[in-house]
Amino acid sequence: MALPHAHLLDVVTVRPLGAALADAVSTSLIKTDQLQLLHLVLPDRHDVPAHKVDDQCVIHCLEGDVEVRMGLGTRRLGPGQLVVLPAGETHALSARAPSALLVTLRLHRGDAGDHGGAGALTLRGPPTAPV
Repeated sequence: MALPHAHLLDVVTVRPLGAALADAVSTSLIKTDQLQLLHLVLPDRHDVPAHKVDDQCVIHCLEGDVEVRMGLGTRRLGPGQLVVLPAGETHALSARAPSALLVTLRLHRGDAGDHGGAGALTLRGPPTAPV
């Protein structure tokens, strides 16, 4: 079962996890028709294969040490650093230490260019009360 996303106007805490990083998992924090925030947890020496999204995206390193590899070169991110990737830029990630990233994607009708991932949930407005 998928974890629920936060809703518009919810306060979401995003900070380094410290010792809890070892047991953390990646989660989608919020997803609307236009925006998705991902908390991406990467174990030491873990690679995310090359992929791309249709629009610009922001990769913000919360903790750890991550290389962002792309045709335009490699950018190495440490805690508190971020990079904004151009739209359509194919990129791969390599964790050089246990790491956590906040990834911000601009979406088009709930899709970042890879159909939003299998089983993706899109928030279309305020939650409705169960009937």
